[in-house]
Amino acid sequence: MTEEHDERTTEERDSDVDDTPVYPAVPETDADGDEESVPTASSARIHRPDSEHGTIPADGVGPDGEEPESAAVAAAATAETANEDSSEIRSDGVPASERNGGRPGLRPDGGARPANVDADGTLRDVEFTEPAEGVSQDVDSGAPDERVGVPERVDLDTPGYEIRSEMNDIETPDEKTWFMELDEAVIDDGRCIQCGTCVSACPSDSIDVGDDDLPKLVKMCTGCSLCWDFCPRGGLRYERQWKITGGDDNVSGAGDPITEFSAKVDDDWTGGAQDGGVVTGILATLLEAGEIDGALIATESEEEPWKAESYLATSREDLIENAGTIYNQTLALGNLDLDQWEHKLPDEPWENLSLALVGTPCEIEGIRALQDFEWEYGAQEEGVRAVDYTIALMCTKNFNYYSLMGEHLEEQRGISPDEIGKMDVLQGKLMVYDHDDRMMLEEDIENFHDAALKGCDECADFTGYAADVTVGSVGSADEYSSVIVRTEQGLKAWELTEPILEYHDLEDRSAIGGLQSWDKKKAFESLERPFDPDAPRFIDYADHAEHYGTVLNPHDSGH
Repeated sequence: MTEEHDERTTEERDSDVDDTPVYPAVPETDADGDEESVPTASSARIHRPDSEHGTIPADGVGPDGEEPESAAVAAAATAETANEDSSEIRSDGVPASERNGGRPGLRPDGGARPANVDADGTLRDVEFTEPAEGVSQDVDSGAPDERVGVPERVDLDTPGYEIRSEMNDIETPDEKTWFMELDEAVIDDGRCIQCGTCVSACPSDSIDVGDDDLPKLVKMCTGCSLCWDFCPRGGLRYERQWKITGGDDNVSGAGDPITEFSAKVDDDWTGGAQDGGVVTGILATLLEAGEIDGALIATESEEEPWKAESYLATSREDLIENAGTIYNQTLALGNLDLDQWEHKLPDEPWENLSLALVGTPCEIEGIRALQDFEWEYGAQEEGVRAVDYTIALMCTKNFNYYSLMGEHLEEQRGISPDEIGKMDVLQGKLMVYDHDDRMMLEEDIENFHDAALKGCDECADFTGYAADVTVGSVGSADEYSSVIVRTEQGLKAWELTEPILEYHDLEDRSAIGGLQSWDKKKAFESLERPFDPDAPRFIDYADHAEHYGTVLNPHDSGH
């Protein structure tokens, strides 16, 4: 082919220029799929449609209750705008519409204004879609606001806590004490007395009760130290709490109470009660006088005979039905979340509610310590503050339910829990009666020592020094209770109850003092730390670990 010479003027040639943009050709490839690269077009400038210079405007994709503007419609609208602005030509020959993408709302870099800002830059109302609750996302057809759950039959192992230090190389601050320390030094060591104070103290509600009736961590621990500080077998120096609550005389002997009596309730319902029904009588009187709205006591589990559970009694009938003693713990202080008792309490602000708490001496030590500080205790806060009366039950030890009822009584002695109508610990003997009040067993309590909670050996508080009122059988004749009134609040409860009581001076104060001394001697032999009523109330974990030999920072050691 020969080259033809065009003799037209430049103006004549320009008038015939085809405005259609020219694109570089794409070379064909072999059928075998050999790699080919697209050649660069020499001296070729690619003209992009205006719709390709920006993004689809936010008002075309935002949730306005209408279908989003399609890409084709957006492109057409952009092209139309570009044609309207095509007369504005820059010196380099590039249309202004190509510079700004053909839309006044687009930035020169191709971005778009946020959907929640108008043309003047003012923030519009923003709407959010609430996430679905309790629904796992169907990845094939599920909506994007549905949560993805763990597939069935998949067990995801949580990495050990030591991974924390491996990932960030940060050492745990010495002043922080975590649930892991409490677990290492008390729970895993078998020293937990199941009082529930750690559950009540946790401000983040991270501690609950496991199936084994022991505290367990149910969500992230914040390292606030409160579970450790208030544990009577951990950071709480319980003998210091006696002194703070009751004075110097509570450190020796049986204390220096306001007054003491041997008493019983003179009523026909006391046959099923423990030693005269004094505790039930006091609580019923406080309820009927409007002094309290309920009493946190123990009840028998419906599923497991003679297993204690926490129960809020709000009537005289409630109290009489649950009269008597059950010899295992309820983790009472772990049941002060008033939401679980909301259906039984008056519909009033919690500041107006008043409760009584019946518990073992360690439980009373815990609640009194919690109340001494204005810290917030999560879901238990309202219940902790609502307790206005405390009644301690004289106690040398308590038992693990499954060990006492299952192994010792049922397996070794052939006594089924279903057959038992009453149990008592008196004069060093465990006594078991059937439903007709006939004795089935009378045996030295020492024979059941390995069924007792190990942590009880360290307790020197037989008579409940921190309580308003202490009640027990030691020091009084059969069918009478020994009553020790320790505080002005306790005296108020006694004076209200006095009209329904048959009482006289305490029969044998020396019996109470003698058992208190024996209990303290046993505690001194078991305690690994010094017994010091004048020392600070809280024991640092490092100090405890030094005496008990537990691990410092167990979470960094793969606990």
